[in-house]
Amino acid sequence: MSCEFLDLTRDGYVALLRLNRPDNLNAWNQQMRDELRDAVASLVADDTLRVAVVTGTGRAFSAGEDVRGMKGLIDLGTRGFRRVVRDIHNVFDELEAIEVPVIAAINGVAAGGGLELALSCDFRFAADTAKFGFPENNVGLIPGSGGCSRLVRQIGLSRAKRLVMTGEMISAAQALAIGLVDEVYPSGQLMEQAWQFAQRLAAKAPQALGIAKVVLNNCARVDPDTARHFERLGQSILKKTDDHAEGARAFIEKRPPQFKGF
Repeated sequence: MSCEFLDLTRDGYVALLRLNRPDNLNAWNQQMRDELRDAVASLVADDTLRVAVVTGTGRAFSAGEDVRGMKGLIDLGTRGFRRVVRDIHNVFDELEAIEVPVIAAINGVAAGGGLELALSCDFRFAADTAKFGFPENNVGLIPGSGGCSRLVRQIGLSRAKRLVMTGEMISAAQALAIGLVDEVYPSGQLMEQAWQFAQRLAAKAPQALGIAKVVLNNCARVDPDTARHFERLGQSILKKTDDHAEGARAFIEKRPPQFKGF
């Protein structure tokens, strides 16, 4: 997929989505938002995809919305603003819902909407030089594209309040300590580690990974009894798959399974 402000490439079962507006810290304007929407839609529609990796070009993952374009959003009026924001919400929601693992390889600054993008991914690997924060409070706003709702589930209420209300930036080590990211690597090793993890996941049974993601996401939002219903439903589907039969045969035959996604 060829775009001006991002690159979407494919290597086997793994897709790499790279934000590519480095002179502006990969902050997005309307065109970049449109390109991101279309790129994510293409990932969702690709039934052969098994894993996706999202990263940035240059020294930032993404600084979120380009402040210089904010006046244009204000000029839309309240209804128009909500429409545009709903558009980006849908992109993040699609990444959260797509039935493949999504890895954010956070190579640098992840601020505002950039951090919200990372929060919509399933795994967050960070370079040791990365910085994280929600500076919206510094311009009289709040993180309004999942930054509050996803953040509080990820790190808890008190820590979420501190990040949102102070607007402070924290280091990769601090982000790891509070559970905002899963792993921290030296900057030069980040993409290699993220890619190795992606390949590890890509070797798993695709339907099992997808249903695990759906069930786990829903278990985080419902009561325990309902969560167990989701588990039973998911398992009843997987029990009938060819990949489950292949996995069982491979276990008995002491060989690596060859999963096909059926």
